[in-house]
Amino acid sequence: MKLPRYSISVQSLFIAVVFLLNFNVFAQEEPKAGASAQELADKMANPVANLISVPLQNNLTYGIGPYNGIKYQINIQPVIPFKLSENLNLITRYILPVVDQQDVIGENTHEFGLSDATVTAFFAPKTKGLILGVGPAFLVPTATEKFLGTEKFGIGPSVLVMHQGKGLSIGFIANQIWSVAGSSDRADFNQFYTQIFLSHSYKSGASLGFTSEITQNWQGNTTLITVSPNVGAITKLGGQTMQFAVMPLIPIVGHSAIRPDWGLRAVVAFIFPQ
Repeated sequence: MKLPRYSISVQSLFIAVVFLLNFNVFAQEEPKAGASAQELADKMANPVANLISVPLQNNLTYGIGPYNGIKYQINIQPVIPFKLSENLNLITRYILPVVDQQDVIGENTHEFGLSDATVTAFFAPKTKGLILGVGPAFLVPTATEKFLGTEKFGIGPSVLVMHQGKGLSIGFIANQIWSVAGSSDRADFNQFYTQIFLSHSYKSGASLGFTSEITQNWQGNTTLITVSPNVGAITKLGGQTMQFAVMPLIPIVGHSAIRPDWGLRAVVAFIFPQ
């Protein structure tokens, strides 16, 4: 059953507002034991930190394409590290998107379900200062609706380069994925993605940062670039250590068929310090 346009808008905005309110309330508290709040904030800024976490990334975008579509997407993003040796870790990162969108692929259309998953594995030597990670990235066709996925299985390289000192993190993470199997009726997948990030943390566990995401679809010859100033905080809810963050999604480059007018991202991450 299709939901009215105002219904999906209200639902999506309600979820975003709830996360914003949670951020304002709980950012006033600090973890009381284990690693300091600033140390945890620095680890959360490091994509290959030896730390188990489960971020839930909520994305709300409006004004997509010629039909002025709206899209709410929550990315479930567990990060699970494995110790391979005293000097080498394997950091596995998973992204499973759940999508609710309306008027994106056509007027009066509505899709809801899983999109394709992305799995990345970084081999990360234990270093200080300059941090490196390299490994494979996989596209897994988990979509439950035709228009939410590619029906393709893909693979390619991923890389992370960053510098981190106490309170300062700067670097980029990137991958290039090509389809190697899947439905012959669907277009091949050939896409490059990179995220450039800068973050500064404070003793309280608060952080200020800036990210830019670039997605280049070589098959469709489209580019989408967004920039996002952000604010975050480490806190505890009961006995659970968490991080909250909010940021606008500001599109600066993009084809009219895929570029939204504006967006909002709210992240809540469950952290399990070792």
